[in-house]
Amino acid sequence: MAVADLEPAGATAAAVRALGRRGLALRVDVAGKASVGRTVAAVQTRLGRLDILVNNAGITHRDRLEDTSERTWDRVVAVILKGAFLCCQAALPGMRARGYGKIVNVASISGIIGGAVSRRSDRPQATRGRTGPAYAAAKGGVIALTRWVAKDAGADGVYVNAVAPGPVRTAMTRGFAYPVDRLPIARLGTPEDVAEAVVFLASPASNYVTGQVLCVDGGWVMT
Repeated sequence: MAVADLEPAGATAAAVRALGRRGLALRVDVAGKASVGRTVAAVQTRLGRLDILVNNAGITHRDRLEDTSERTWDRVVAVILKGAFLCCQAALPGMRARGYGKIVNVASISGIIGGAVSRRSDRPQATRGRTGPAYAAAKGGVIALTRWVAKDAGADGVYVNAVAPGPVRTAMTRGFAYPVDRLPIARLGTPEDVAEAVVFLASPASNYVTGQVLCVDGGWVMT
């Protein structure tokens, strides 16, 4: 298993090795074509092949549309949407050649409902539960990209799906105010909740599933 991040992911790779598996830590800038190409080539050379790709690079912002700078827009879209595009583009030829592959893109319910917003008139921090427009647009693009690649690569044995988390307790969402008491499952999600969904879509258990968006959101999109 290879773990690629903008910063060294040695701890994660070490945890993989502790389970008796090969763990490879790599540095990558998913918004750079050359960096992504080197990373995929390194995985194929050192691990033999790349059968499963999980695109989960993330960045967010909380600005209103009027306050979103061009620089913020470009960076958020580059990491989330362009990054998924470049990684799929680099990994897909090898998967097609072998006649098998699994790609799981991490989207968000923000890409479905136009941004996760919790606004209360009695709160001075009325925007704290909002994900910004660049984030929502990029995640919506990831969903569209997922379906396009699924249609294009299905005949070659490549399955492409997305996971769309709702409110999950992570460092990136710290400080957000979500109305979880109004959800059917009234709690914040955990990274493990999302990981289990990714494992399903990356496993043979989902071998008749492609082009789907699996919401891991406590029922948010139904409310």
